[in-house]
Amino acid sequence: MGGTDPAGPVLDRDEVDRALARLGAEHEAIETSLLALQDHAGRRLLEGAELTGVTKERWARTEASITLLWAYFDAYSGALRTAREIRARRRWSSREDLAELTELLRGECVTVPGAAEAAAGASGPGRLSRRFTLAALVERMNELYAAGLDVVVAADAVWSALPARIDLLAAELQRTRRLAHSVGVRPGEHPAGDDLERITRTLTRLREQVISDPLAFWVPAKGSAAPGGGRPDTTVYDREARALEEVRREIDAVLGVRQDAEQRLIKVRDVLSRADRTLAEARTARGEVLAKIAATEVPVVSGPPTALHEQLATAAEYRRQAQWHRLSPLLDSLEQKAEDELERARASLTAVTAPLAVRAELRGRLDAYRAKVARHGLAEDPLLVERYDTARRMLWSAPCDLRVAEQAVLRYQQAAAEMLGAAPVPGQGGARDDRGES
Repeated sequence: MGGTDPAGPVLDRDEVDRALARLGAEHEAIETSLLALQDHAGRRLLEGAELTGVTKERWARTEASITLLWAYFDAYSGALRTAREIRARRRWSSREDLAELTELLRGECVTVPGAAEAAAGASGPGRLSRRFTLAALVERMNELYAAGLDVVVAADAVWSALPARIDLLAAELQRTRRLAHSVGVRPGEHPAGDDLERITRTLTRLREQVISDPLAFWVPAKGSAAPGGGRPDTTVYDREARALEEVRREIDAVLGVRQDAEQRLIKVRDVLSRADRTLAEARTARGEVLAKIAATEVPVVSGPPTALHEQLATAAEYRRQAQWHRLSPLLDSLEQKAEDELERARASLTAVTAPLAVRAELRGRLDAYRAKVARHGLAEDPLLVERYDTARRMLWSAPCDLRVAEQAVLRYQQAAAEMLGAAPVPGQGGARDDRGES
């Protein structure tokens, strides 16, 4: 608002005129600042609001400070007016006039009632009155003005920022609630519906608190002494905005289910049907294996996934009744479980038919070696014919003992390899016959 006046000896006429000019400029600046504070929108709102908490306490002190400011200003104005009157007595001020002006301009010539200081929250023992120099009075007015402006600007900043943002978020919340209701997301029936109710209560309470106690939502700037230095605290608002965004995403997911539910249900039904057919094939194959293969363990094939078919029927019913919020998680689960069931059915078929695959591989190996010896004109060799007939009889008879049949095929391979002059088949030792062959 204004500056201070240095101390010194008796002022001469030019010094007095310069001091009066400076004091006049300070007086004008102080008056302008006080009037601006008086007309500040934040101050008017504080005066008219039903305040609570921190703001109520601080505004009570600030109001007293503003009242004291005007009292100080009146005292300052009176002292300045007196000084100007003394200077105006004569063109060339006398020694006595200059001494009186020096005392008025530099001495503790301004008296303020002590009760006014106490009402403004001034510290120190109570006094009936307090005296100031004009410079000290200006400094004290600057302090009170800065403190009062800080409260007014902070409250105005919170009121300007948060309620409008809360109202916009509340409007978005209402749109989201209507959309949620259209897809069956309601409180008590879906977590997102409960979240919307909680967000509504929180925003309502937050707005009430911001209106009645704005300073509780003000974060002063660290290291800043300027009035109004800081920012509104939007922590609660930001948290609820994020929560609403999460609910919106969940509602969008439910809407997506409504749009493509039929295609997804068809796909799940198709996957489960393929799994059923694969399991049926595995059961048929198991019967064939048990009839054709001896001395082997054949895994049991489970029945069709009854529980998944029941869940699929439930999902179809949810779609028919437009219960999209219930269909959404059920479809997600069904899609994964159906794929898992198809993989399990395929694995079961592979495990059950493994012995048939082994027998087919042995048959192929036996015929391949027979074709090889035939190309070398050895197909009629008695030993090879005998061992081929033995292996073939084992592989084409039921039930087939795979372990014995495999040994018969290996014996035929060994004999064929020796007759063809090839190296012995590694790892294929067996009992020697009457010709000393393995």
